[in-house]
Amino acid sequence: MFNLLVQFSPWGAGRDTVPISRLFEYTNDDVAASFRNGDRIALDRLIRLPCIFMQEGTNDQLARVGTITHARLSGRDIAIEYTFDMDIPPLLNSAIFANRIDFDMPHDFEFSRSHWAVKEVDLYRVLIRNTQSRRQRPTVFNITEHERIEPTLLSAMMPFDASFTPVYEALRQTAESIGLRCRRADDIWENPAIIQDIVSLIDRSRVVICDCTNRNPNVFYEIGIAHTLGREVILITQNTNDIPFDLRHLRYVSYLNNAEGRQVLGQTLQRRLEAIIGG
Repeated sequence: MFNLLVQFSPWGAGRDTVPISRLFEYTNDDVAASFRNGDRIALDRLIRLPCIFMQEGTNDQLARVGTITHARLSGRDIAIEYTFDMDIPPLLNSAIFANRIDFDMPHDFEFSRSHWAVKEVDLYRVLIRNTQSRRQRPTVFNITEHERIEPTLLSAMMPFDASFTPVYEALRQTAESIGLRCRRADDIWENPAIIQDIVSLIDRSRVVICDCTNRNPNVFYEIGIAHTLGREVILITQNTNDIPFDLRHLRYVSYLNNAEGRQVLGQTLQRRLEAIIGG
């Protein structure tokens, strides 16, 4: 549940009054009754709920999420002291109006009347569902609307060639040594199109290791996807000339594809991965 407090002027002074006669307007009768004890109002329990402080209107007025820190009866009013939660950005009334059913505000008139309502919905769940920024959706493949990064998942992007199998095995062993899981696209078959498996794997990964050896075009495409999705990307290569100009400003790890070289690669990557995960 949450308190919805609407008034004509903007909130922000830290102190205000609400007419007792406007308390529990647009509130389910059972909910209102749960905060009454006979003729008395259970203010101590009421102010424990999170709050939205809203100015009247359905346009670019700003509403804030916050908390009532103190409340008392004062004649025909309830005097309140309140603070805003500075970790939650202001909300536009227009956004709340567009999602008014989720906020349990089905009556348009509620946006133009000063009152104090109690809504029987989980405020923070509604905020997450309706106010998080949403990603533009690609047309070639699908990504989830909100990120679902698996904190222990590392993915490896490299050519599908037998000569890279020992490299992948070295990456997998390095990941497991520090409590991570390493996977690459040929480990999974969840979608009809392999590009969808690749993108889904990148999107879920905490870290993406990309092998630029031989300038494989698929790997460079995957690097672009990983960078666009904001993943931590580590570039590795057997030949420094295989790092193209547009990526050369980024740090990369050179290695030799023999037992000793792969061991050194694993040690170097372990230090970098520990720094990323630890940070």
